[in-house]
Amino acid sequence: MTKHTPNDTRYSLAALTMGLIGGAGVAGALFLSGVAPQLAALAGVALWVLLAASIKYTDQWEKAVVLRLGRYRGLRGPGYFMIAPILDRVAYTVDQRIRTTAFGAESCLTRDTVPVNVDAISFWIVRDAERAALEVQDYDEAVILSAQTALRDAIGKHDLAELIQSRVELGHGLKLALEQKMVNWGIQVQSVEIRDVIIPAALEDAMSREAQAERERQARIILGTAETEIAHKFVEAAGAYRDHPEAMNLRAMNMLYESIVKRGSLMVVPSGLADSLNVPSLMGAIGATGLLPHNSAGEAPLAASHEAAGPERQTAPSVAAAAAQRL
Repeated sequence: MTKHTPNDTRYSLAALTMGLIGGAGVAGALFLSGVAPQLAALAGVALWVLLAASIKYTDQWEKAVVLRLGRYRGLRGPGYFMIAPILDRVAYTVDQRIRTTAFGAESCLTRDTVPVNVDAISFWIVRDAERAALEVQDYDEAVILSAQTALRDAIGKHDLAELIQSRVELGHGLKLALEQKMVNWGIQVQSVEIRDVIIPAALEDAMSREAQAERERQARIILGTAETEIAHKFVEAAGAYRDHPEAMNLRAMNMLYESIVKRGSLMVVPSGLADSLNVPSLMGAIGATGLLPHNSAGEAPLAASHEAAGPERQTAPSVAAAAAQRL
């Protein structure tokens, strides 16, 4: 950060050149008029110093505060300007660009008695260079101290959760507090931003465990809710199967078909399930998997033997056994 201290030795090349030309001209004129060379040279040097000291300049973003015999004379700049040597002096050069100031508060207690370290940054600008130079001794230091005091006061009024979650609102509150204090200094606060909120390592670990436990609780609640919904769906399905036995048989056939297709060449089916299925249904399930051989005419021999058997028809278990042997 730049300190704006009194500066009367800010000369430019143009001022030195004009002083040198003026001093040399006066010295030459005095020498030609018959004055001793020593006195002419001394007068030329004195004039050179006075001219060089009377020409000052400031950059485009600066204002020079000029005092005459200790009293305020006005602002000068930007660019070149003249002052009265010995009587006038440039007390301060005020930078009127937007500037940033980093500040922080260490080991401050929040409203819920949690020690935290908060880092922030403020953007501010000098709108009235006259007030900034005359009303406060060092406005740079005043801005830092005021911002730190306002930050500590804001931390004590908020909980830790509010500091972490509401940084924008906290920065806006700090901006308003600083504006009320600096309005008489000619300084305008553009914005205040909270960069980081640092909590103790032990508290951070405890908060991490708390968050993990909360997530575990939510996961178990979701799992329990899913189990409850599944149980209700099973109850509804059981009621539908009870009222419609044909649906139960179709479901059993579908389960048998899916198991044969996915699992491979051999499958053991309980006898109760096979008895519950009629012969055409079982033959259709087996034929869908491509397990029954076909003759040259494209007909299944088992189906033909089934029609010709008459009273000696094969039962569902025997057909299932034959299919398993073929597998």
